[in-house]
Amino acid sequence: MYDVIIIGRGPAGISAALYTARANLKTLVIGQRESALKRASKIENYYGFSQPISGEYLLSEGEKQVLRLGIEMVSGEVVSIEKQSYYEVTASQNVYTGKTVLMATGQAYSKIKLQNLERFEGNGVSYCSTCDGFFYRGLTVGVLGYKDYAVHEAMELEAFTKNITIYTNGMELQLTDKFAEEAYRFKINTRPILKLEGSEALQSIHFKDGTSEELDGLFVAYETASTSDFARKLGIMTRDNSIIVDENQTTNLEGLFAAGDCTGGFKQISTAVGQGAMAGKKIIEYVRGLKKSDKED
Repeated sequence: MYDVIIIGRGPAGISAALYTARANLKTLVIGQRESALKRASKIENYYGFSQPISGEYLLSEGEKQVLRLGIEMVSGEVVSIEKQSYYEVTASQNVYTGKTVLMATGQAYSKIKLQNLERFEGNGVSYCSTCDGFFYRGLTVGVLGYKDYAVHEAMELEAFTKNITIYTNGMELQLTDKFAEEAYRFKINTRPILKLEGSEALQSIHFKDGTSEELDGLFVAYETASTSDFARKLGIMTRDNSIIVDENQTTNLEGLFAAGDCTGGFKQISTAVGQGAMAGKKIIEYVRGLKKSDKED
């Protein structure tokens, strides 16, 4: 059991971890090094550096800081967050339990472009298996994606139907061992997709080679799970695909905090670091409150 699980290893997540580590909270950082910051070749507006530095360098030095303090860091994709008595975070290789979660996942990349995708959103196209899987009981459904997240969503849909196809849209499957072992039980279609078709609701998926398949529902799980994907399933309040937080970086869900670009606003390193620090401080107070309550009971 961790005191805090931080999802994201960019400036916001690492900044928070620096505080929780020094407060002796058992902290886990999970994430992939796919931050937009990594693509920045020169950073000239961050305090403390007289010469330009690269985003890659800044990320690397931040990780060295928390590792020196004994933080546990896991490289991998988070595919699911669930709230039970505590939080359960499912990643590529394991399931982790924590008293609190900090989402520092950055901002989602642009949505996949596919003809008629937006037209059928809410009428056959969904972004949340937990929210909408029930409506496709016994029907023919597909999952659009090619990474661990797509297989995870297909597994979630098995509670409602067994007729599930994973559509990779021309991409080769890129799965960790854990999810590669699960993918065999689903049909896999690797053909590039041309468009979606139907009258009022989705009825078929068409491929660039001229073939098509009937389809009642398509669940989009392309690339990795985004901030908005987690928010939909957990009931976190959002605005314009950004998580709504108060001045303490807390969300509407008890024990769940957010910091950095995933909260919208001024997308700067200094902002992310500041929000991470505030989140770290408030997580410390929250966890200490839980421990005090446990002792009194």
